[in-house]
Amino acid sequence: MGKIIVTGGAGFLGSWLIANLLKEQGNKSFPAFKEIVSVDLADCPVKDDRVKSVRGDIANPDFAEKIVTADTVAIYHMAAVLSGQSEAEFDTGMRVNVDGTRALLEAARKTGKKPFFIYTSSLAVFGGPMPDVVPEDLALMPQSSYGAEKAIGELLVCEYSRKGFVDGRVCRLPTIVVRPGKPNSAASSFASGIIREPLSGIKSNNPVPASTLMWLSSPDVVVKNLTHALTVGEQELGLKRVLNLPGLCVSVDEMLESLERVAGHETRMLVSEHPEQRIIDIVCSWPGNFDVSRPLSLGFIRDRDFDSIIRQYRDEFVTR
Repeated sequence: MGKIIVTGGAGFLGSWLIANLLKEQGNKSFPAFKEIVSVDLADCPVKDDRVKSVRGDIANPDFAEKIVTADTVAIYHMAAVLSGQSEAEFDTGMRVNVDGTRALLEAARKTGKKPFFIYTSSLAVFGGPMPDVVPEDLALMPQSSYGAEKAIGELLVCEYSRKGFVDGRVCRLPTIVVRPGKPNSAASSFASGIIREPLSGIKSNNPVPASTLMWLSSPDVVVKNLTHALTVGEQELGLKRVLNLPGLCVSVDEMLESLERVAGHETRMLVSEHPEQRIIDIVCSWPGNFDVSRPLSLGFIRDRDFDSIIRQYRDEFVTR
């Protein structure tokens, strides 16, 4: 049996994914593995004898080749410089998001074993004029450095899959809400902040127009969908390696209405509305609704409604 590699495994989503992957050990429909290797700049918080933490720079080809060995059955590539930082630090974003992806793919190629390669992408690959509901085959037109870097990564994964070097699956993630912990450098970080902070009695700000449509998913559903991506057959995917993972189309105003229904008017009033053009320029270039009929037919799932997303976060992270 081999190992599964998760880059970004020390982060919130990466560590949740690792915990979920551990549950699949022994599942006959899942690739056999004995170990999960978390690759990040810090150790994975999941405490389990089957989890090994390795610190290093994925953009370094020598490091990538040391971790991606012949016993690697699958790679989840989740490590990235997020949208806000990528826009502010162009060279950093290109190095980690593009060079790092290429280094991992090359390391996988050199094993000669064609491991699974699950690449987490973003709806930031889209931009410009878009239909109300975005189809899977809409041409990419990113309007941010992060979106461009993710689009490049998608093409690399598809090309390495076409050549038979990896068995790739590109999973474009919805904006994940509600993320516990502190805000991160993502331009979409406010989407969690306008729920998370008020639920803890802390003021927060919505920097985009209230009518802005967001494509959202809970962390729990995203992790389940990423795990499921490893069980979808290559023949089922065909030439279409890219999947828009299911989400909910919710306006910011509707998010705040849900917050009021779940937590009350006083909690809702902790959210101010002061525009921030830097955030508007990035987030408002993203689409807010997708045709996900194919992913749903392949067994991927979506949240029931936004109220349930808030309740799930409240019950798990706020109410003790």
